[in-house]
Amino acid sequence: MRLHMQGKKFSSHLNIALGILVLMLFVVEAYAASSEGVLHNFTSNGRDGQHPNGALIFDAAGNLYGTTGDGGAHGDGTVFELRPKAGGGWAEGVLHSFNHIRHDGQHPNAPLIFDSAGNLYGTTYDGGTYGYGTVFELSPKTAGGWTEQVLHSFDTDGYGYGPEGGLIFDAAGNLYGTTFYGGRSGGGTVFELSPDASVGWANEVLYSFDAWGDDGNWPTGSLTFDAAGNLYGTTSVCGYLGKCTGTAFKLSPNAGLSWTEVILYRFVYSSEKGPWEPLAGMIFDAAGNLYGTTLNGGLYGGGGAVFELSPQADGGWTETVLHSFKSLDAKSGSDPNGALIFDAAGNLYGTTTEGGTYGYGTVFELRPRTDGGWAQGVLHSFSSNGRDGQHPNGALIFDAAGNLYGTTGDGGAYGYGTVFEIKP
Repeated sequence: MRLHMQGKKFSSHLNIALGILVLMLFVVEAYAASSEGVLHNFTSNGRDGQHPNGALIFDAAGNLYGTTGDGGAHGDGTVFELRPKAGGGWAEGVLHSFNHIRHDGQHPNAPLIFDSAGNLYGTTYDGGTYGYGTVFELSPKTAGGWTEQVLHSFDTDGYGYGPEGGLIFDAAGNLYGTTFYGGRSGGGTVFELSPDASVGWANEVLYSFDAWGDDGNWPTGSLTFDAAGNLYGTTSVCGYLGKCTGTAFKLSPNAGLSWTEVILYRFVYSSEKGPWEPLAGMIFDAAGNLYGTTLNGGLYGGGGAVFELSPQADGGWTETVLHSFKSLDAKSGSDPNGALIFDAAGNLYGTTTEGGTYGYGTVFELRPRTDGGWAQGVLHSFSSNGRDGQHPNGALIFDAAGNLYGTTGDGGAYGYGTVFEIKP
């Protein structure tokens, strides 16, 4: 667990801070009726996965799918499924146990995605033919079970390696993602995998981050498209020169295979206590604004923040901090490292890995106020009681009834993490 120094508030902000605090307390009280339940406790039985890190996804039948970074039959992580049972509860099954001896990948830490045929796609941070990560596909078999295929094994050959984020599809069926390391100077890459009849899937590096300059590097989150086909993402740091502490970037396609990068915003560690170190991807609202989280920084000196980036008429982007978390705060939580999601009313939801009432993380909501600000409330604080999860990771997901689902990397009945549900 990382400890942070809590920042001091300036006296000129005292009245504003007190007003915000009263509103936050009201929101927390209003959410007291929300209930959290554990759908699955991960174990060490030699089959089940351990320590889920990525977000969950639903299929059309209401089954949940996710990954664990460890555990399984070979200790290298799993892809799992949770099916609702007719009498209540959920049944968990392991679709695939990764095995580094078979070179099929190790340690999947990112969320999965479906294609239109019902196949699952994901990444592993390690493993594969060269030991530096993979892109994999799981296809359901007609007789039951799933078949895993490695679409690409990353190597230290300039094409990038160590993918930490998830994948996204374009309309043509091409896959896009990021690698934490590698590329021309070691700062990571944005890559595209295209289905190719002759080689299976062809890997193309769309952009290599410059680890030695003022460019962002070491991307960890997933990408997102806009309607014009531009890609957006974040990097966790900015070059070895230390000029900034993370970026939000845009990649625009040119004629041919080249892409142009534009940095929308540089996060800077400074005495003004702005947010820094974004680890997750960003999401759009209907007006074209981007939203994300930072693990560090913010008004209170280190607990992280929720930010908004708004496009301007001159082509630039303006950053606004919607909420600053206090380090290890017992009310709002601290250290968010997952992406956000919207509900139909325009409220934002996310998780913090630390803080909350018991210090083990929270699920939070941000609601837009009529005065232009945002009110933050905690839907759930994770505890250490042996039943609850600890340290939630990744984005949340809604079902059709408005219930939230997510994972915790630790805690639960056996200490290896949980899948949880929060009912309003």
